[in-house]
Amino acid sequence: MALHVRGVLLPDDEVRDLWLVGDRVTFEPVADAETISDSGYVLPGLVDAHCHLGIQYGGRPIEHLDQARELATTDRDAGVLAIRDAGSPYPYPELDDEPGMPRLARAGRHVAAPKRYLRDIGVEVDGADVAAAVTEQARAGTGWVKLVGDWIDRSVGDLAPSWDPQTMAAAVAAAHAAGARAAVHTFSEEGVAQMVRAGVDSVEHGTGLSFDLIDEMARRGTALVPTMINIQTFGGIADRARAKFAGYADHMVALRDRFPSVVRAAHEAGVPIYVGTDAGGGIRHGQAAEEMLLLHEAGIPALDVLAAASWRARAWLGFPGLVEGGRADLVVYPEDPRRDLTVVRAPRRIVLRGQVIR
Repeated sequence: MALHVRGVLLPDDEVRDLWLVGDRVTFEPVADAETISDSGYVLPGLVDAHCHLGIQYGGRPIEHLDQARELATTDRDAGVLAIRDAGSPYPYPELDDEPGMPRLARAGRHVAAPKRYLRDIGVEVDGADVAAAVTEQARAGTGWVKLVGDWIDRSVGDLAPSWDPQTMAAAVAAAHAAGARAAVHTFSEEGVAQMVRAGVDSVEHGTGLSFDLIDEMARRGTALVPTMINIQTFGGIADRARAKFAGYADHMVALRDRFPSVVRAAHEAGVPIYVGTDAGGGIRHGQAAEEMLLLHEAGIPALDVLAAASWRARAWLGFPGLVEGGRADLVVYPEDPRRDLTVVRAPRRIVLRGQVIR
């Protein structure tokens, strides 16, 4: 049966009627459609553009498909109807088109330097093997590769790039040659500078961004996924490391404290910004609304936060929104989220793939 929805459609800001026929949107009336919502504010389904369905809370890889399904369901029930998995140690292609699951864009496993990332999560390779590993992980994903651009180097007691600039450039080139886009984990100043100049497609976290580099990202169209919920954990990371690596601990705290101003500057410069929670590992799933509120607190206007979590993010990942022939994914809020962004915590109606979730 076709479904009918009426409400203020964002970003158009007009009261519209739309019909959901199977997994497609139409603005042409459909006879005998069931009205499931006749008021409120209607948005294309939300996106978590950086999370990990293959990593369970606490940091270990998941062990079976049902765990990934459960994590995806947690996000779905919060209104997240499309996910970019930014690196998974556990493959789960069975969920790509499963009814009831959010739409998925997946990276393969993280590509990292030896002993320079979380244990058992990434593929760890020396510089000479990075490009080949990227090519392999591009085949394992659906359009994305995840690179670990920096991590603590215990020999120097602080963050340091994973590889030299030439290796990083070759890694990005290998991703592009394989038909994938490259995302990079990076906290440090040097690491993010090398990866942006290597041509990476999206910067994940990006705490080390300088104002000059922000301008370069804007010129290149390089995206930023700030994962501000993750950055809030830097104080705990610093506390655990301080006894052995005091310089690293101080660095992490400084990066955390300056980050809201970095994100605000990136927005003002025109860098594309998308909502991502980094759920999986140390962050629980279902917190896209909280990430949106943190972006707003950093100085990004509510409408731009909504775009970063909905229609712009969906377009970036290749999932059409609420346009003629688009995908039948939507959330309905009882009040205007542009006036009070906290309403995104409680969608009144969720529809995924043309099926009512709530």
